[in-house]
Amino acid sequence: QVQLVESGGGLVQTGGSLRLSCAASGYSLEHFAIGWFRQAPGKEREGVSCISSADAIPYYSDSVRGRFTISRDNAKNMVYLEMNSLKPDDTAVYYCAADYLPLQGVCRLSVNPYGYWGQGTQVTVSS
Repeated sequence: QVQLVESGGGLVQTGGSLRLSCAASGYSLEHFAIGWFRQAPGKEREGVSCISSADAIPYYSDSVRGRFTISRDNAKNMVYLEMNSLKPDDTAVYYCAADYLPLQGVCRLSVNPYGYWGQGTQVTVSS
């Protein structure tokens, strides 16, 4: 069983930056693809970024590409999401999730494949 805990959320002004962390326990993340998702009030949960397991290839949604950077440290069982140039539209609860996927260069930005989820961390961007 994989447990995930997000941290690093908060209130920031437009144009500011935050770094989210996802700490895993209970199992090594080595063979898991990791995704970052967000859910704003009244909206569906959407994938913003993911990173493959073995070779750490990142993928981004169009809405965050060029502003967000995902990374992982398998030795520490940690995944990070660096968020820059934040906009009010980025306001949401952010979740990390794990998908057992021991394939190079593959991860998915859809919700369904992910079997393990954290509790979420709130990110609020003021205008």
